[in-house]
Amino acid sequence: MTADQLKTLIAAGLRCEHLELEGDGRHWYATIVSPEFEGQRPIRRHQKVYATLGAKMHTDEVHALSMKTLTPAEWAAQTAT
Repeated sequence: MTADQLKTLIAAGLRCEHLELEGDGRHWYATIVSPEFEGQRPIRRHQKVYATLGAKMHTDEVHALSMKTLTPAEWAAQTAT
């Protein structure tokens, strides 16, 4: 799977204000900013992202995905310098 394909899958199932993705085709690291994460604990945020990938996680098309999941306010606070 390519980075563009993975981004498309995540963005199709989750309203993202910011989506960065790095990886080698099997191991990925994503920074995802979504208002849908408001009021959610980190585990629930990750579950939302995994839900957008569906069977891709189970069939090993996406072998590993590490995530930083943030609300827009958290992202703004983190990027403000």
